[in-house]
Amino acid sequence: MIPGQYQLTPLEDGGYRQRTRRNVQDSDGTLVVNLGELDGGSLATHAFAVRSGKPCLLIAVDGGVTADQAACVLTWLREHDIQVLNVAGPRESKRPGIHARTLALLEAVEALSLELSATPQR
Repeated sequence: MIPGQYQLTPLEDGGYRQRTRRNVQDSDGTLVVNLGELDGGSLATHAFAVRSGKPCLLIAVDGGVTADQAACVLTWLREHDIQVLNVAGPRESKRPGIHARTLALLEAVEALSLELSATPQR
């Protein structure tokens, strides 16, 4: 059972690829956070987004998360007016450390967004 706070609808039929495709379709854009070679489900997600014409940004966090990456993501989100974001990437069991780096990236994007919104406009 999916908790109601997540506002998700379970996919009645289909498997992994159908869920991946639906996540791309039901979002305004897809952020693929990757560690190592892009393959498997992450590669499929990227391909679905490209084929569907949906905005897709690939961020490689092999060297850790940087302020430049956070700025890149925030700029992309704003340029494409992303309201519903699909975040994708490899699973932790396949790429140890990806969860922490993805979380760090998203937190850095949020912090930068808050910082910029608090800065007076001239």
